[in-house]
Amino acid sequence: MSMKALDYTALTLVIIGAINWGLIGFFQFDLVATLFGGMDSWISRIIYALVGISGIYTLTLYGKMDNEEVVVNNH
Repeated sequence: MSMKALDYTALTLVIIGAINWGLIGFFQFDLVATLFGGMDSWISRIIYALVGISGIYTLTLYGKMDNEEVVVNNH
């Protein structure tokens, strides 16, 4: 998988996590748990883990944004 595809996948998972947390915060509704059989379901746990890993991975996007600004400003 290319880095760009990994970036988009991670960003998509982070957005899913953000939407899920928004639903929990505003409506006490856990969409992931509802769709995949509760918080104890192994599928839900995998999705939660992937969202968490994606959140950590997307921290690297800050460094990539800085690098892109340097390239744009030098040309």
